[in-house]
Formats: sequence, C-alpha cells, structure tokens
Amino acid sequence: MKKAILATKVGMTQIFNEDGMLIPVTVLQAGPCVVTQVKTEENDGYASVQVGYGDIREKLVNKPMKGQFDKAGVSYKRFVREFRLDDCESLNVGDEIKADIFAAGDKVDVSGISKGKGFAGPMKHGLHRGPMTHGSKSKRVSGSMGMCSNPGRVFKGKVLPGHMGVQKVTVQNLEVVKIDAEQNLILVKGAIPGNKGGLVTIRNSVKA
Repeated sequence: MKKAILATKVGMTQIFNEDGMLIPVTVLQAGPCVVTQVKTEENDGYASVQVGYGDIREKLVNKPMKGQFDKAGVSYKRFVREFRLDDCESLNVGDEIKADIFAAGDKVDVSGISKGKGFAGPMKHGLHRGPMTHGSKSKRVSGSMGMCSNPGRVFKGKVLPGHMGVQKVTVQNLEVVKIDAEQNLILVKGAIPGNKGGLVTIRNSVKA
C-alpha cells in the first residue's frame, strides 16, 4: 500500500541495535500532517489527497490558501503537498497522518532539496583539466569542449561552471530503523539530502 508523509530534517545521530552494532541514523520530525482536500476521479479526474504540514500565523497565508484552509476547517499550514495514495477514499478532510503509518524495517524513499554549494567552477563540476606539466598554461580550466568537424558543436545540457546544489534529490531504499509515535519521529538509516530544518518527503520505496 502506498504511504507518504511530510517531515522536517532534525539532524543525524547514532544508535545501537539489538546486536550491538552502531547504526548512523537521520532523525526526521514526521508530521502530523492534516488532510486539507480529498480529490476524486468524479470531480477532479484522478484520486489523490492533499495534506498540509507546519502551523503558521494567518498573516503569512495568501487569500486563496486561506480560503481553502477555512473551507477544510483546519489551521493554516506552511507546506501543502499532494499524494496519490491507494486508499484516498478512506481519508477525510481534517484527518491526521502521523509517523506511525511506517514501521521499523520498512524501506522508504526520501526526497529533499540538496545543500547549496554556490558557484562551482569546471573542476568541481567534473570537467577535464588541462595538462599539469610541460609548460601548460591551462591547468585548472575547462579548455575546448567542442567536437570535431562533425557535429562541430557543444551538445545541449553540457555541464558547465555555475550554481551547484539546491536541487531536488531522492535517496532510495533507505531502512526505517525506529519509530517514536509519541513525538512523531522517524529514524532512517543513513544520510538524506538537505539542511537541518529542511522539508523532506517520505514515501514507500519503489524498489522494495
């Protein structure tokens, strides 16, 4: 069954399992997420559920979203996302989705916005450098990137110096090590993208 929840990255720590092995984990503050809208195939052409996460003041909400929250009868949320789940019909507006939808041992995919690296030059972007000896004047520069006479151009999408990071990254097939239902915490084995406090999306693993 498809499951998904919004969470905030708290940070990394380490715990011991039953065998005494040290496991590095990322702590995620998962939910509670509130259902703000349920879309059906009859009205919208597809079935999905819209959830909100993170309470904010009324002043920080624009008028369209304020009307939607008021219609749903829920508090104002900072983040709103839509998920296509298997049991959308079983959810109602106002229902809460908490961390206990997952269990220890589950495999999940975690998506987030990677850390920004600023402006990165050709070396950090993975382009080839020039020769370092024999009087070369082009050591840490990109140099020629064109082809021969055919096709005689640089292909579109060529990696060049520029802004690095701040892109959506998904780490697949991570293991849920522990669930704290009281505090809505999910401990996931390994690292996930993004800064502390950043928004992440946790879904069932597509490879599990």
